[in-house]
Amino acid sequence: MAKNKSIDSARLLADVIVKGMEEKKGKDIVLIDLREVKGAVTDFFVICEGESDRQVQAIANSIDEFVEKELNEGPYHKEGFENSEWILLDYVNVVAHIFIPEKREFFALEDLWGDGEITRY
Repeated sequence: MAKNKSIDSARLLADVIVKGMEEKKGKDIVLIDLREVKGAVTDFFVICEGESDRQVQAIANSIDEFVEKELNEGPYHKEGFENSEWILLDYVNVVAHIFIPEKREFFALEDLWGDGEITRY
């Protein structure tokens, strides 16, 4: 029973992250459900891209604000604000990745975790 509650809260968090991405015009938003993937490090990845380092940073800040406002939660860990080419916001059960297009293509997380169920927005 506790597992289902955790999964529901993870999906809710993922949905709020998507809203934060959409607010700042994140492009090519993808939700990867990793709950059935053996060896997955989290329940969901939410991935998008911004056209510039400034937009990437604005998207990350928007996610942070939306999650704080709607769920009263902050990320466990943040990375990438120094150069803003790939910002990672780790909420433990959900990890948000915001890329500039070149870094997204290079790291190809959708291919790497392609066994998960992918939803495009």
